Amino acid sequence: MKKVLLFILLAFVCLNASAQTSIKEKTKELTITEGYFDYYWDEASGKLWLVVDKLNEEFLYVNSLTAGIGSNDIGLDRGQLGGTQIVHFEKRGPKILMVQPNYDYRAETDNALEKKAVKEAFASSVLWGFKVEAEEDGKYLIDMTSFLQRDAHGVADRLRGGREGTYRVDNSRTALYKEGTMNFPKNTEFEAMITFTGQATGRYLRSVTPNSSSFTVRQHHSFIELPDDNYTPRAHDPRGGFFGISYQDYGTPIESSLVKRFISRHRLEKVDPTAEMSEVKEPIVYYLDNGTPEPVRSALLDGARWWAQAFEAAGFKDAYRVEVLPEDAHPLDVRYNVIQWIHRSTRGWSYGSSVTDPRTGEIIKGHVSLGSLRVRQDFLIAEGLLAPYKNGDEQDPRMIEMALARIRQLSAHEVGHTLGITHNFAASAYGRESVMDYPHPTVTLNRGGEINLSDAYDTGIGEWDKLAITFGYQDFPDGTDEAAALNELLEQAHEDGLEFVTDQDARPQGGAHPRAHLWDNGSGAISELENVMAIRKIALNNFGEANIRIGRSMSELEDVLVPIYLFHRYQVEAAVKLIGGVDYGYKLRGDNQSTHSMVDAATQKKAINAMLETLKAENIALPESILETIPPRAAGIGSTRELFRGNTGPTLDPLGLAHTTASFISGLMLNPQRANRMVEHNSRDNSMPGFSDMLDQMLNATIYAKLKNDYNSSVQAMVNYAVLGNMIGLANSSSTNALTKSLTLNKLMEVQMWLENNTSADKVLAAQMLKQYMDDPSEFEGMQVLPAPPGSPIGTLELEFCSQQ
Repeated sequence: MKKVLLFILLAFVCLNASAQTSIKEKTKELTITEGYFDYYWDEASGKLWLVVDKLNEEFLYVNSLTAGIGSNDIGLDRGQLGGTQIVHFEKRGPKILMVQPNYDYRAETDNALEKKAVKEAFASSVLWGFKVEAEEDGKYLIDMTSFLQRDAHGVADRLRGGREGTYRVDNSRTALYKEGTMNFPKNTEFEAMITFTGQATGRYLRSVTPNSSSFTVRQHHSFIELPDDNYTPRAHDPRGGFFGISYQDYGTPIESSLVKRFISRHRLEKVDPTAEMSEVKEPIVYYLDNGTPEPVRSALLDGARWWAQAFEAAGFKDAYRVEVLPEDAHPLDVRYNVIQWIHRSTRGWSYGSSVTDPRTGEIIKGHVSLGSLRVRQDFLIAEGLLAPYKNGDEQDPRMIEMALARIRQLSAHEVGHTLGITHNFAASAYGRESVMDYPHPTVTLNRGGEINLSDAYDTGIGEWDKLAITFGYQDFPDGTDEAAALNELLEQAHEDGLEFVTDQDARPQGGAHPRAHLWDNGSGAISELENVMAIRKIALNNFGEANIRIGRSMSELEDVLVPIYLFHRYQVEAAVKLIGGVDYGYKLRGDNQSTHSMVDAATQKKAINAMLETLKAENIALPESILETIPPRAAGIGSTRELFRGNTGPTLDPLGLAHTTASFISGLMLNPQRANRMVEHNSRDNSMPGFSDMLDQMLNATIYAKLKNDYNSSVQAMVNYAVLGNMIGLANSSSTNALTKSLTLNKLMEVQMWLENNTSADKVLAAQMLKQYMDDPSEFEGMQVLPAPPGSPIGTLELEFCSQQ
């Protein structure tokens, strides 16, 4: 027993002696790097020692991915920001704890006990614990190595969640990365090479790593001084078009809202707030990735600089500019707002992220990630539309001009997110009012029927964008009633015809808004669908060997064909939202915006007719001239997911393609939420098109139509199977309400009886499908639908604003 006590005593003495070691003595052979947090680098041991001299003083902590994996599907990109956390160091006995307080629940009051009550009601998080290795004059030395060499960015979790494999950090192949570790007065930056080992179970990781059992990324850590208290948060308004922060304030009076919401924006202050036009105390500066090549570099600089127009319109002089990132700058250094040019193995989304103060919504750093293959997708679309290679080697400038025009807009769009601005998907209905919409190329026909791309994409900022910057950034003079001034601004915008509708109301599946769509054009979704269908028809009729340069494999024509055959897919999504549509905005009580209303009956009926037109065999059938031109894939030129799927082996499968396309279109028309709305609207106003009436029209145009024994009739038969499959899917969906389900089942029974009296060869499978479903819906297995090649991103994202767009 005495020996045990003696051992414990000696251990305590040793620990106490270690804790009392001075920092000077512990680091006598090391060189200090001074800055926000001083640190020492020990080359011999590969360790980094941090001096903690700010106990209980909050700062921002951000982890990022300096060097990524390169797969859009996995989503771990170079330059990807992680979440922004407020943390502080707290000493408890021999330990220094890194603590993250809970800012989602607060009490904004001068009463300390009220604050304490809220603080103790909700959990905080201890992110890491460090042993005190030495101390001196109220400063403490800790070993940061393990903290920096862990998987802070959640790479292994992402891979496991995506079924790409189970991986862990291999410490023997992991080390601090000195080149990315640096110190400045208000931020300290660290970096580490993290090697993961494991077994790949998915194809995406295998496709981008030299050895999928072991791969290395670099993770970055930033300790950032919190901004001062001179920033004034701006209240969120759903009509204003900004991202923001929210939290529950338990210091709020009972009669006021518990939830506080503020927009996210950079700090921008006029030198003279009383002046209509004033210089600023500190401008907003963005820096373009210095690894971006020409002519892309110039295009991205041009597009990003468009925002200067909006700041000038808001009364700020020289408040915003864009430059090239200095060669010695690190893109994840918090002092730089950065536009990064991101390479991946396949095309993918671009997005705008930010480091934002969770207390106030102030943006500290904007960080844009632009996918480098986006420019090539627009070039491909232009090749398909123009068929420019009549001789086989022409250098037609129209294609590169269109591609560069698109990435100018893309650059402006993603920078807009990092300025705090969300999407505005209604802008395209008013003549390109915002770069924050998703633009489809505007294509017109010359008098001679020739396709014209001269105005494919807009140049410059839109009127909505100017309004948004004014709403978010206007620096009002002292004494101004800010809430009243901002409300007046938004009400005037409504009077001027500026409409704002964002993501939640623009998605096609079940969406109802008649003007907020992704990748659409024109003031009218129906008329633009007709225009797009006409252009598509001309492009398909002209399609042939002139769509590729001489010397390329003829089989590569399929790569160019895909976006042309599917050229109408987004305008179809826009037009279908008029059916069962509802017109609405983000109205506040007492403002001047209109209340919501059903889309008028005449418009809905036109939309139904336009959608049914796209289901006709002549509009779905791949022209036989194309089938005769495109051979099976050539040796050494593999197939990709960007191509059509089929059931005919190496050859193009036009019937499978027809089934895929018709399933997509009829599936939109027979979406459960859309069908439910049609039933409801018709019950409230019988002038509205009834859902049963639309089913009758669809059946008459497809299943009930008499077929001939030719190619188009075979295509139409595949369309019919798609329609029947989606009707069964609607009847079987848990999202379909009882009345809609009943109406659908009634039509299916009518179809079943009709099929009994029309037993031609092309109807046999349909009859069998219906019998199987009617006999036992729970055991029904529908006809397999081959997936279409990926569409979005025809442009940007959206992952979106890493608060996330």
